[in-house]
Amino acid sequence: MYNVIVVIGAGSIGQAIARRVGAGKHIVLADLHQGNADMAEKTLSDAGFSVSTAQVDVSSRVSVQALVKAATSLGEIYGVIHAAGVSPSQASPETILKVDLYGTALVLEEFGNVIKHGGSGIVIASQSGHRLPALTAEQDAALATTPTDELLALPMLQPDQVTDPLHAYQISKRANSLRVMAEAVRWGKRGARVNAISPGIIITPLAKDELTGPRGAGYRRMIELCPVRRAGTPDEVGTVGALLMGPDGAFITGSDFLMDGGVTASYRFGELTPK
Repeated sequence: MYNVIVVIGAGSIGQAIARRVGAGKHIVLADLHQGNADMAEKTLSDAGFSVSTAQVDVSSRVSVQALVKAATSLGEIYGVIHAAGVSPSQASPETILKVDLYGTALVLEEFGNVIKHGGSGIVIASQSGHRLPALTAEQDAALATTPTDELLALPMLQPDQVTDPLHAYQISKRANSLRVMAEAVRWGKRGARVNAISPGIIITPLAKDELTGPRGAGYRRMIELCPVRRAGTPDEVGTVGALLMGPDGAFITGSDFLMDGGVTASYRFGELTPK
C-alpha cells in the first residue's frame, strides 16, 4: 500500500506541486476530462513517478466519493492538491459557483474525512478573491461553515445577487480561502493540515484563455503595471505548494498565500488603483 497524493485538476499547477511532493509516493491524477489526466500521467510517468488516473466531476458528491474510494484503495491519503476550476471566460456564473465554490467545499469535506495523520492539502484559489470588497462577518461565516449541500442556497449566491461570471469567480475564490480556514480546524483533529494558494496570472492554458478573452486587455494591464512586471509560472506556485505540504510548513495551516506579483498591492496602493 502506498502513501497517496491526489491531484484534482491535472493541469500545469497541479502537476508542478505534485512533482515536488510526489517522489516515493503514488500520485492519482484526477480530472473531468480523461484525456487531460492521461497526458499528465505520461509526463509524470516518463519523469519516474508512480502514477494512475481517475475521472472526477468535483460538482458531484457521488463522483468525488468515487474518487475517494479509488484513492483509498491504493493506500493512505497523504496529500490532496485541489487545482480544478473554471475561469470567468469559460463558464456561466451558475457553473462557476457549482464548480469553484461548491466543488471545493465538497473536496475539502470528503478528503478531510480520510486524510492521514501528518497529511496535508492545498487548494488553488486566486488573487481575484482578494479583490472582492469585504463581506460582513455573517457572510464570511456562512461561506466558511454552511454545510456543503446547503451552500448554493445561500441568499448571497442567488442569481439576482451574482449576476456576472467575474463576480461569481471572485466570491468563489473568497469562499475557498474561508473554507480552508474553517476546514483546517477539522483536519487538525486528524493531525493534518490544509492551506490555500491564491495565484495571480500564471501562464497556463486557463490564463491564456483569459488573456485572449473579453477581459484580455485588463489582464495584460495587470501584468504591465504590477510591481514584478511579469506573469508567474506554474513552477513558482509549485515551490510554495511544496513548502506548505512539506515538513518546513508544519506550523502553517488554515492560511491563504497570495502570490500575484503584487497585483493586489498595486490595486490598493499603486498604478492599478481604480480612479
